[in-house]
Amino acid sequence: MPSLPVLTLELFHQAATEFADGLAATPLPELYAVTDDKAVGTKVEALFKEYLIERFELEAGNAANGLDFPSLNLDLKVTSLRQPQSSCPFRSATQKIYGLGYNLLVVVYVKRDEPTKEVAYLDIQHVIYIDQARTGDHTLTRLIRDLVMQLPQDPGGREAVIEDLDALLQDKNVPLDEAGRRRLAEQLIDDVPKQGVLTISNALQWRLQYGRAIGVADAGNFASEVLDLRA
Repeated sequence: MPSLPVLTLELFHQAATEFADGLAATPLPELYAVTDDKAVGTKVEALFKEYLIERFELEAGNAANGLDFPSLNLDLKVTSLRQPQSSCPFRSATQKIYGLGYNLLVVVYVKRDEPTKEVAYLDIQHVIYIDQARTGDHTLTRLIRDLVMQLPQDPGGREAVIEDLDALLQDKNVPLDEAGRRRLAEQLIDDVPKQGVLTISNALQWRLQYGRAIGVADAGNFASEVLDLRA
């Protein structure tokens, strides 16, 4: 029996597109009349992993590393177009600025039930790949970048911008104590984050909203870093 090809990011993109196309035509009686988005997402994630395991050699995710596809440093999120969002583990406050630390594949569906057959269909609207560099919070990274770009050349100006950054972090409730917030404000001067495309809300877990990422992918603003694989 020939060995399976190793799953690369390029092959993953292709497989995700093919899976989404096939899923749209697959009747799912177990999801008929199901209104729990989490249950739908769990089912799609399981189907996608089965699809990949049959075709590629890959390292499956586990609870220890927290990612669905650790060899690609990638996590899979399945969400309804009605409310495209999900949660993810909180690791550090800087995730909101420098990104989550891993890539995302966001599958966005619309569920429809067929009462005559008592089956559900999932029409896949988007398959969005988001590079880890773009997984910061859109608004916060934009405001930080705006402040840093205005940095004057004199030392006094640098201190003023650090003060403004510190105030911004406090205003946006970035979960850091006073000393940690100050250190991060100083770091931002020399290590400017990339523009993020997520909306990340503070909670016991990060709450990720994907509406803006969908728009960015449609517009093609960040080329290979944020794209809709079905476009």
